[in-house]
Amino acid sequence: MVLALMSSLSALAQSPFDGTWVLDPPLPPKPIEYSLANGTFHCSGCIVNVEVKADGLDHKVLASDYWDTLNVQSLDSHTVEIIAKKAGKTMLTEFDEVSPDGSTLTQLVTDTTEADPVTIETLHRRLESATREKPAADSHLISGSWRAYLIHRSSNGSSISYKCTPDGFSGETPLGEKFNAKFDGKFYPVEDDPGHTLIAAKLLSPNEVELTHKRGDKDEIVSVSRMTADPDGKTIHVVFENKDAGTTATFDFHRQPQPDK
Repeated sequence: MVLALMSSLSALAQSPFDGTWVLDPPLPPKPIEYSLANGTFHCSGCIVNVEVKADGLDHKVLASDYWDTLNVQSLDSHTVEIIAKKAGKTMLTEFDEVSPDGSTLTQLVTDTTEADPVTIETLHRRLESATREKPAADSHLISGSWRAYLIHRSSNGSSISYKCTPDGFSGETPLGEKFNAKFDGKFYPVEDDPGHTLIAAKLLSPNEVELTHKRGDKDEIVSVSRMTADPDGKTIHVVFENKDAGTTATFDFHRQPQPDK
């Protein structure tokens, strides 16, 4: 009887956030605008807006938390390679390939910020507009506006385990990134994160948590995530506000199915 009672109390105390979750990747809220002409590459609507020479050499860009140089080159009339580095280490490699008819773009990104690389494949459709100026005659086929319609992420970059207690909120990924933030308004580090992210956690209700992110010793808030768990414990709904990009995205985590015994 005592064991049964303790088991029941433990079940009642469990948070709907507890467990391992799989990301349903969100589509970017805005189109990407690429331009590659006269030896210069420009991207607007990317993680950061950039403009560098497309000569296959490393060029200094405004330092971010994850890179400080970009290397861009045209491999052929349909394909572009982009390599982002931080202090000489390759952090991201991107291959952009336009279909023969120029209507679709396949973007394959390999994230090597961790020992185990994460791959993200994003499919885009070209946006046509009667009011938009056509690319210059000598521009690369990638030039133009593109809207993403499908994203595939490798499994090692799609899951995270959460634990919520009366004292705090914690998370850990298969790649080794983890945090344990108390509900005290203070910022706590994300371990094994090359961007040196800090997280402050706030418990809004038993099934609602707000996570605020900043980088290193900077005071600026870079993003805010409001996470709401369904009462049945099967889905977490996230509203993600990216302060740097000025965008808001919504996406879900679904509880990872338990393996058959």
